[in-house]
Amino acid sequence: MAALPRQGDAEEPVGGHMVVCGDGGLALRLADELREVYRQRVVLVVADEDDVHRAAEAGMAPEGTASGGRVVPVRVMTAPAPTKEALLRAGVDRAAALALLYEDDETNLRAALAARRLSPGLRLVARMYNRKLGQHLEELLDQAALVHAPGMDRAVLDASTTVLSDADTAAPALAATAIAGTSKVVQADGVLLRAAERIPPGRGEVSDPGLCTLALLSSTTTDPAGAEGSEADGPQGPLLLPDDRTVAVATGRGSIVLETVRYAGPALSARRLARRGAPLGELFSSRLRWALAGIVASVLALTLTTTLLTDADPVHAAYLTLLDLFSINDPALDAPVTNQILQLLSGLVGLALLPLLVAGGLEALGTFRGAGALRRPPRGLSGHVVLLGLGKVGTRVLARLRELDIPVVCVEEDPEARGIPLARALGVPVVLGDVTEDGVLEAAKVHRAHAFLALTSSDTTNLEAALSARTLKNDLRVALRLYDDDFATAVYRTLRTAHPDALTRSRSVSHLAAPAFAGAMMGRQILGAIPVERKVLLFAALPVAGHPQFEGRTVSEAFRPGSWRVLALDTSTPDARLPDLASTHHNGEHPQLLWDLHPGHVLHPEDRVVIATTRRGLAELLDTRSVTRAAER
Repeated sequence: MAALPRQGDAEEPVGGHMVVCGDGGLALRLADELREVYRQRVVLVVADEDDVHRAAEAGMAPEGTASGGRVVPVRVMTAPAPTKEALLRAGVDRAAALALLYEDDETNLRAALAARRLSPGLRLVARMYNRKLGQHLEELLDQAALVHAPGMDRAVLDASTTVLSDADTAAPALAATAIAGTSKVVQADGVLLRAAERIPPGRGEVSDPGLCTLALLSSTTTDPAGAEGSEADGPQGPLLLPDDRTVAVATGRGSIVLETVRYAGPALSARRLARRGAPLGELFSSRLRWALAGIVASVLALTLTTTLLTDADPVHAAYLTLLDLFSINDPALDAPVTNQILQLLSGLVGLALLPLLVAGGLEALGTFRGAGALRRPPRGLSGHVVLLGLGKVGTRVLARLRELDIPVVCVEEDPEARGIPLARALGVPVVLGDVTEDGVLEAAKVHRAHAFLALTSSDTTNLEAALSARTLKNDLRVALRLYDDDFATAVYRTLRTAHPDALTRSRSVSHLAAPAFAGAMMGRQILGAIPVERKVLLFAALPVAGHPQFEGRTVSEAFRPGSWRVLALDTSTPDARLPDLASTHHNGEHPQLLWDLHPGHVLHPEDRVVIATTRRGLAELLDTRSVTRAAER
């Protein structure tokens, strides 16, 4: 492949590259992800010279830099705005995909429409803060693609536009950090999957195989954190997707297994997890119940007495008794003595019971109104996750944790924060207060918590809260959100040194969101990527039709060691099948993936499978797919 041209070169941009446009750290992180993980050529369009300098420090070549005939993986150019001219200069009309990552939704929208006119078949990935606007944008850009290219393949159209939010894409990784201490996750079918490292089992021990073994680590790798061995690229380096026989004979080597992310701490009872408001036992307190029971018993007794001593029928007697009981009947001055005595007796009973009834009613009203208020952490709560910050990111993480039925206690200073209504609706306990003040973290019972997530928009607040939580519980699992990647790395190393026995993670949202954006740029079939030492495993959802390696074969026959392995089968019908299994929003629809596949199960053309594959294996499968389509035409 030739190098991308510099400004002023007569040669036009080489096609098939990726274009990333943005004005923040996410653009730089995404360009690096595409370069390092997917080995793609990238043109990075940034807004100012400061981003150019940061890109140059990351090994990316600014525009106008001599390449010496070498292939430049990332070429950086500046443009104040993603205008039509800037997009053409970046070669969008010949690119395979374009990512628009500006902070302003309107800027991304305008650039997406311009790019769609320049290249109807371009794969578009846009960052939108307004989720509803993002859903409409996908439909609008797909319609625009049909207008500019009426004969476009429907399969290409379904994968042409993807709108993502960095908060939505970072939420699964943050939730996994709180649960299992790792942010290296892949999301499929609403299930979080992680690559867990297993140390070599001792004599007589049996290692947990998980869903399957993804890789064998280098023979010299012994660091539980996943450090690379000295022979990482040699014959004893990491072995990706080994078969069962190779795993069985590979003694003394650690392994990477695929497993679902599960919460290991104590769970709340189903009754407490499902609690949404005040139960009937609190609305109808004992005081109110005794008052109502007394009134009913008095009415029945007085009605029976009136019926027996007077000539009134039971219905009329009950009516008169109620009037007398509530003191709204006329005095029985001209009535017989029996009626007068009964009226006085009813009045006395009413005077005794009505105050209890009013007090119980007011108590029930207060309880009912308090049901919509924020809950406090229940007594005896332990093993929960303390979530600091209910802003844009914190709200998404809260929703993800509750989907997994994980007990959460939130801490928020602003009573009008974005996530307060969600916490109230889910019945999640919230502690309102400044986390830097004494007693706030104690009120959230962080000393008995399983993990602590600091997700406010202030780096100093997150760091101070993490340090305070550490003093309350030394071995607490902590993850904090920091904006600057370099600062996050420094904080992580410092906390790891200060607390070697405790798990600490510090990540920026751009760092966590970049893999999802990169996968979308590669196509909706890409679910994610997980690094294994110096190599990378990709996860993809592919249709069986058109792939002779899968079609008509059993699951065991479709397995090619070192290249790809079938992990799951999408059992939903083709008409109801979701185009993007990694999406966090299914609009009420949920795919149905079968993970425990029998090795003898035969794959049919209408099936879709989830596979783990190497970069070279995926390239072979996608190339086979394109050749098959060309033959069909």
